[in-house]
Amino acid sequence: MKKKVVRVLLTVIALILIATIVTYFIFREEREWLAFYIACCGGVLIVNLIISIIFVNKNFKNKGRL
Repeated sequence: MKKKVVRVLLTVIALILIATIVTYFIFREEREWLAFYIACCGGVLIVNLIISIIFVNKNFKNKGRL
């Protein structure tokens, strides 16, 4: 179960990273501020998902001790 959850979170991180990079390069020429904003939003989402992975790992480790 733990591997499936972590795998799904890593897949979502990869998709967000790819979408952020593609969108940044699309909007970079026309609207610099929008490209930077989208890149920052993608980065925040990725950081939040990494924190979620840390908590998932910690939760599954503590679950076995009970």
